Amino acid sequence: MSIAYNVYCDESCHLENDKQPVMVLAAVWCPTAKAHEIAVRLREIKQKHRLSATFEMKWSKVSPAKLNFYLDVVDYFFDTNDLHFRGLIAEKIGLRHADYDQDHDSWYYKMYFLTLQNIFKPQSAYRIYLDLKDTRAGIKLRKLEDVLCNNMYDFDRQVLQRVQAVHSHEVEQVQLADMLAGVVSYANRNLESSPAKKALVERVRERSGYTLLKTTLLREEKFNIFHWQPEPKAQ
Repeated sequence: MSIAYNVYCDESCHLENDKQPVMVLAAVWCPTAKAHEIAVRLREIKQKHRLSATFEMKWSKVSPAKLNFYLDVVDYFFDTNDLHFRGLIAEKIGLRHADYDQDHDSWYYKMYFLTLQNIFKPQSAYRIYLDLKDTRAGIKLRKLEDVLCNNMYDFDRQVLQRVQAVHSHEVEQVQLADMLAGVVSYANRNLESSPAKKALVERVRERSGYTLLKTTLLREEKFNIFHWQPEPKAQ
């Protein structure tokens, strides 16, 4: 019998003109049967730290006052066998969209394709949830769904069953993806301005065993990273 998985996605520094050197796309996935249990546990961790169960966990909200909460969330992720992460680090310096007959949005979804394609196994089923960003999301998501399905010859949608935009404040695992995307992005931008965020990066490095800067083995299933670089311009 095939196993169904929910895949929750978010990103950091994805805008074209934000003057950031890298974009990070993040996917957190778990068995669909465990999704509710995991969401409840994440809300319990919030309440343990005297936060509302509806508090939206975000990288931008990491602060000294909330550091212990976020450290607990990181430990929960690494201690829970049903939770997995894949992050794509895409370097934006040197992008040449015109050379590839694309705009930034098209490139962004190509990067999402690279982020997600290695998660899928043909004997399983997947439902993807992305943070709702704008009113045009529906058209873009259908394109991403088509590309992913065509790549797997999954024309009857047996493997990829759904690609759906959701509101991050309503989905705990999307919030977790946001936080882990922020961790990887912070590490790859060599930032140190926030002691709390730096401490969170160090905890993830300690628990994962990775620098967060380099591509991991493709078969790494707990904390998988792919570092993408644009091809250099031919001389």
